[in-house]
Amino acid sequence: MDGIVLLKEDHKTVEKLFKRFEKAADDAHAEKREIADQVIEELTTHTWIEEKIFYPAAREAAPDTKDHVLESVEEHHVVLWMLSELKGLDPADERFDAKMSVLMENVRHHVEEEEKEWFPDVRKAMGRNRLVELGERMESEKKKAPSDPLAVPSADQ
Repeated sequence: MDGIVLLKEDHKTVEKLFKRFEKAADDAHAEKREIADQVIEELTTHTWIEEKIFYPAAREAAPDTKDHVLESVEEHHVVLWMLSELKGLDPADERFDAKMSVLMENVRHHVEEEEKEWFPDVRKAMGRNRLVELGERMESEKKKAPSDPLAVPSADQ
């Protein structure tokens, strides 16, 4: 699978989880915990493969994307810390829904920038064969992703 397509599929998966969270009843604490745990897992894995494989390749193939990549890494930093806080937060805590809401806003902004502003440049610079190769590497790397959001490199920057 093409690396950009893989990342977009991840984005769709997370967006579906966000929509489920938004539709959950205010007092559906068990359901919200389950959804949040899935979001944590998905986003931790996603940021891992972006930072380990996709971002370095994007910077190399399309040097003009450097600022986008650097901004994306900073956005990851914020998201990963929010994920780590959500991981230990009781879904009945009054801050739980607010934290998820801010997380969703941040991730949606990040996804929109990636997909609209710089994925097209990366696609043009890399070409299909390189993107397929990257996609295969990213799919394989998913299995090695940590479960702890703070183990992703940008969390520590």
